[in-house]
Amino acid sequence: MLTHLAIRNIVLIEALDLTFGRGLGVLTGETGAGKSILLDALGLVLGNRADSGQVRAGADKASVAASFEFSAMPAPLAALLDDAGIEIEPGEPLIVRRQLKADGGSKAFVNDQPAGVALLRELAAWLVELHGQHDDRGLVNPRGHRTLLDRFAGSDTARVAKTWDAWRAVEGRLAAARDALDQAKLDQDLLLAHLAELTALEPQAGEEARLAEARSSMQKGERLSGDLEELRHLWEGSDSPLASLRVAARRLDRIAPEHPMLTEALAALDRAVIEAGEAEDRLRAAAEALVHDPQALDSAETRLFELRALARKHRCEVDELPDKMRDFRMELDSIEGGEAELDALEAAAKDAGERYRAAAEALHAGRVTAAQKLDEAVARELAPLKLDTARFRTAITDLPEERWGAAGMDGVEFLISTNPGADFAPLGKIASGGELSRFILALKVALAEQGGAATVIFDEIDRGVGGAVASAIGDRLARLADAGQLLAVTHSPQVAARGGTHYMIAKSSEGTVTKTSVALLDDAGRQEEIARMLSGAEVTPEARAQADRLLEGV
Repeated sequence: MLTHLAIRNIVLIEALDLTFGRGLGVLTGETGAGKSILLDALGLVLGNRADSGQVRAGADKASVAASFEFSAMPAPLAALLDDAGIEIEPGEPLIVRRQLKADGGSKAFVNDQPAGVALLRELAAWLVELHGQHDDRGLVNPRGHRTLLDRFAGSDTARVAKTWDAWRAVEGRLAAARDALDQAKLDQDLLLAHLAELTALEPQAGEEARLAEARSSMQKGERLSGDLEELRHLWEGSDSPLASLRVAARRLDRIAPEHPMLTEALAALDRAVIEAGEAEDRLRAAAEALVHDPQALDSAETRLFELRALARKHRCEVDELPDKMRDFRMELDSIEGGEAELDALEAAAKDAGERYRAAAEALHAGRVTAAQKLDEAVARELAPLKLDTARFRTAITDLPEERWGAAGMDGVEFLISTNPGADFAPLGKIASGGELSRFILALKVALAEQGGAATVIFDEIDRGVGGAVASAIGDRLARLADAGQLLAVTHSPQVAARGGTHYMIAKSSEGTVTKTSVALLDDAGRQEEIARMLSGAEVTPEARAQADRLLEGV
């Protein structure tokens, strides 16, 4: 609830510090005293638009700070603060502050941490519910009507939300599977062509290295074979070195016995013949080993070029081509498997959709029953508030499928008809300012157990009424305030008398300077203020006596 409000240099308010408590607090004062300034100042910390004209004349800046305390902070409010990175300890007050500059611009802070105005608006929904002459949110805003009805009904919306999430999840998987299958089918012909090309070549891991090595060996043999052929002709002819050595050895063999030195020469020559023979054998073996098949070389080169060209085509290494083949086969297999998966997902989506519809229809039935009870509860409150010719209706409509969601398939809006025979219309479009506030009050009473913002403010809910109607308004405000905090700006003495605390707003002039001030009244002050409200400018003894009767009758 709102515990403290500090205002500095806002329009006619120079400095004001107000403390608020639980229950019903009333704010009174003469017309033009500055009640609207007070509410506008509070509106700044609730995220309303700032205007440099709100800065008091002669001041360079203005500020408003509001402090809120909670016995237990609502979970959505705690989540908002957590998402914004604003830390708050258990039991610590929530302080929202707004600063304005006379030359334009404003800053916002939540517990002294910078915050955006958008965050202030989000927090406001859980801090203060303001109903006034130009109410455009809270109970008037149809976006919240469905939630209010569900709270009134005690509906299990979580079950619908769970089935909705499950349906959306399987629908998402189904859409992704359809897209993947459609894309795969578009690529199917290309995949088949790629696979046929690879299958025809049937690449093997490590094949590139083996082919490159074989090609290099055959190319080397091709280069050496010519030289070996020349050597063969030189070595194998009749005048070859080996033949000459053999002739010389035979001749020397005939004369060697004649002299020892010739015997040694023959031994050396025999060794030369043996070595030359071994050389001839090796040359012959090398020539045989280096004999190459030109077709084999051409075949190896052709396959190597084909493999490398295909690797470039698929932007991979040659050794990765077998993996490419497996990938293409898997993609083609997935097209066939995708059809089966699609059938299974379609069946799962149908089943999830049916479960959602069943849960949403059950929620719809509960809403219809609750709507009738709510309409009856509001109707009971209208006559005492001088709205006896008006009618209230909770309209439940079937939403088109594209607008279904976690909250079900229904649209909910509160409608009213202010005159007999008149058509029903949205709450905020048909009622006058005073009627609107009384309709809101009737609805708040009917929804009293369903909670809402920590602080509720009614601005001149009693406009245009008096007597028994004003007394009925005061009675209902007091009942609503029993569960929390309610502030009412009022011109009605009957309403003011029901307040647990009473603040008087007054305007005074000092020379050319006009100021607005607010005072917390004691018992005597309350009697005098209510008497003034009863009698006007001159407070009479009769008015004071009537004020006492009003205060005593509470």
